[in-house]
Amino acid sequence: MGVDYYNVLQVEKEANEEDVKKAYRRLAMKWHPDKNPNNKNEAETKFKQISEAYEVLSDPEKRAVYDQYGEEGLKGQIPTAGAGGRGGSDDPGTFAFNPRNAEDIFAEFFGSCPFDFMSVGHGFRSARYGPDSGLFRRAEGMFRSFSESGTSASCAPLRKPPPVESKLPCSLEELYTGSTRKMKISRKVFDKLSGKMVPEQEVLTIEVKPGWKKGTKITFPDKGNEQPNQAAADLVFVIDEKPHAVFKRDGNDLRVSRSVTLVEALTGSTVVELTTLDGRELAVPVTDVISPGYEWVVAEEGMPITKEPGRKGELRITFDVKFPARLTPEQKAGMKRKLGG
Repeated sequence: MGVDYYNVLQVEKEANEEDVKKAYRRLAMKWHPDKNPNNKNEAETKFKQISEAYEVLSDPEKRAVYDQYGEEGLKGQIPTAGAGGRGGSDDPGTFAFNPRNAEDIFAEFFGSCPFDFMSVGHGFRSARYGPDSGLFRRAEGMFRSFSESGTSASCAPLRKPPPVESKLPCSLEELYTGSTRKMKISRKVFDKLSGKMVPEQEVLTIEVKPGWKKGTKITFPDKGNEQPNQAAADLVFVIDEKPHAVFKRDGNDLRVSRSVTLVEALTGSTVVELTTLDGRELAVPVTDVISPGYEWVVAEEGMPITKEPGRKGELRITFDVKFPARLTPEQKAGMKRKLGG
């Protein structure tokens, strides 16, 4: 079967012409290399696949050949009776499909100025489209017609609204071990064919990394609501930390409080037992004399450090000493003898 063009455009096999156009519009704008300057190689590959899939699925004849014989049939590897030759094949019984230039398809679909043009000298120049491209020629023609009428010819980029932020509450356990969150979003997108806003639902996946902190932001570009003549806003999830019954986070460290009796504080017989955030049972023996506010530190039992894989912060145990409300004369005398007071 070769390439699955339906999967490339993310449409069902029964998709109609409008479905195919809508899918191409969304994916072409998302993966156009000019919109992915930090990931150009992957974007160019995907952009070409999307354009090729659209060219095939939007053409009834090509689509019929593809549905029957797959990519191999389209590109002349399987004879098809009466399909007619395209792309220069001399064999009338072979369908030879040569994909068009992805940028030409993009320009033909969107028209002039899908992104921003800027005026240079006496004509328009784009960051991507050269003077020989159809898109450039249309923009230059538009420039001349506007100039002759005395109207400004600037083709400004679409205004992008501020990001839409939403809190993502996470338990301390999730931030310790990491987790996968599925977030179902509902938004409005502009349907170019109908010229109307239509609802769209999508499930976004967020991989919460061990050690992430409150305030960490996860951005999904262009996943906010769309508006006519306006770019879609980015959707940003902001990590929020739920309170924990035992531990309190302090940067990369974890803090916990424990109370001990005066006898335990003086005799060094304290063992602190805890269930860690990843479910382990931890016993921490404390052999020092404990004073009020005393802190015992356990290395590598804090939160994972995101930027230093394999490392963790510290567990800090702070003690409160419970003094007796009263002592009998005999107890006071005994303590003086023992403590040398």
